[in-house]
Amino acid sequence: MTLRKFAGLGALLSIVMPSLAMAADEVAAPVLNSGDTAWMLTATALVLFMTIPGLALFYGGMVRSKNILSVMMQCFAITGLISILWVVYGYSIAFDTTGMEQGVVNFNSFFGGMGKAFLAGVTPASITGPAALFPEAVFITFQMTFAIITPALIVGAFAERMKFSAMLIFMGIWFTLVYAPIAHMVWSGNGGLMWDWGVLDFAGGTVVHINAGVAGLVACLVLGKRKGFPTTPMAPHNLGYTLIGAAMLWIGWFGFNAGSAAAANGTAGMAMLVTQIATAAAALGWMLAEWIAHGKPSALGIASGVVAGLVAITPAAGTVGPMGALVIGLAAGVVCFFCATTLKRKLGYDDSLDAFGVHGIGGILGAILTGVFAAPSMGGFNAATTDIAAQVWIQCKGVGFTVLYTAIVTYVILKVLDMVMGLRVTEEEEAVGLDLAQHNERGYNL
Repeated sequence: MTLRKFAGLGALLSIVMPSLAMAADEVAAPVLNSGDTAWMLTATALVLFMTIPGLALFYGGMVRSKNILSVMMQCFAITGLISILWVVYGYSIAFDTTGMEQGVVNFNSFFGGMGKAFLAGVTPASITGPAALFPEAVFITFQMTFAIITPALIVGAFAERMKFSAMLIFMGIWFTLVYAPIAHMVWSGNGGLMWDWGVLDFAGGTVVHINAGVAGLVACLVLGKRKGFPTTPMAPHNLGYTLIGAAMLWIGWFGFNAGSAAAANGTAGMAMLVTQIATAAAALGWMLAEWIAHGKPSALGIASGVVAGLVAITPAAGTVGPMGALVIGLAAGVVCFFCATTLKRKLGYDDSLDAFGVHGIGGILGAILTGVFAAPSMGGFNAATTDIAAQVWIQCKGVGFTVLYTAIVTYVILKVLDMVMGLRVTEEEEAVGLDLAQHNERGYNL
């Protein structure tokens, strides 16, 4: 009887143990989280919405009527171009970690490998994320939308005077030599140059806004001023479009910032809250500063303030608390107003749509203030920020490196292109407008 019991137990174990082993394997294997996946799909669509139609309308309304289609066309063409370059090699340059080692500075600290070129190895079963919870295909597309909007932002600095062909080639080269490497240095993980420094950039203050703003400043200086600037009136032709575009950017930015949590979690929720607070504060800050300085608040001013707040909170969105966001937003509204008006007039550069004044200055301000308000003692949530002065110094290093790298490489690209093919349209084409001169179309046929 006893032997029969042991025999029965052995048979039972032979059946149960493989099942238990299989269950353990299933627990250990990455499991897709449908909630995180749904949120990241939504966030990706929101960020693309920021460029087309958000940025296209925001910029389109600010130029003269003879150039509206040229600006919108540039936004659409950049969307197509960067999407393809991202798939071919951009994603790999930015996020391939081959050869990287924490604390070791080598070529791969600046430039990712080619292991993911043409999205090699990416299948529907590929899963990624902080805890491997959503498809890698979604992460690729999410980061693609960041890569799209960054060069599109530069358009605002040289609007109404660059040849379309030169713009396309410039953007392709700039994306390859500037955007993708900076994204790699900041976001790729251990071994990335600025990642190892400890630079805090939650959603792109350095990678997107300082990068684009500085490149825009260099571009408008290399191309020179628009014909007639600053004596000829160049008022925005349709501020209704600009306000609609600003509203789309505001809404889409929740995907930009909250989506950078890469999960549907508390960090995403707080990122959404602080984004709203900072944006509202900056809109009011710019409006009040303009009201005091010029006697009346303007629609263009409040729209610009909205974008300034969105820009400044971007690097801080995952680490600062509500009161930190309030301070960052107010500071961004006032400082960016001064830089986009008084400072620009005094220095005399023709940043057509204030790409540097809003994105460059707002990004720098936000990146530095992140070092202050990410500290738990200042209401932030980055436990590693115990020494505010040390973190601010790290943030300043990141800002300084990005400004220098972007400025130098952008200048070289533009000067070479200018020698090879010319950057600027002729005076006659500029007078007629780029819609007709470059695309043989009119925005308005009356």
